[in-house]
Amino acid sequence: MAKKVKDTIDTGAKRAKSAADKAAKRAKDATDKAAKRAKDATDRAAKAAKDATDRAASGAKNAADRASGIGENIRKSGEKLAKQGNAVSMKVLEHAETNTREAFAAMRKAAGATNPAEVAKIQGDYLREQGARSMAHAREIGEMIMQFGRDAMGMGKKG
Repeated sequence: MAKKVKDTIDTGAKRAKSAADKAAKRAKDATDKAAKRAKDATDRAAKAAKDATDRAASGAKNAADRASGIGENIRKSGEKLAKQGNAVSMKVLEHAETNTREAFAAMRKAAGATNPAEVAKIQGDYLREQGARSMAHAREIGEMIMQFGRDAMGMGKKG
């Protein structure tokens, strides 16, 4: 009877060991499957994060490139505006020189006049010519300033 009990115990132990092995294998398989799913999910999340980072970096680079281009345009516009400002200043000086020469020419004529009527005629001619000259100068400077403004606002012709 002791042998029978021993055989029963051995059989029970074998069955228990087999059941435990099967349970351990199923647990290992389930753990491996869960680990694979977790790894796949982590890989997808890492790829999505990398893609998002790449898109953000690309967007930042594009923005930096645009800002750099804008800065260059502003620099070029500043140089052009400075040149135009100088041109306006030079034109005003040219007009002042012309007006001064014409005034001295009229004074020389008046100094050589032989009677007051001739002086009055010289003065009248000078004033008439000076008025026309002033209008032409104002128009020319006004056009330059308007072009200066159009260029400053970006509406001037590209050249």
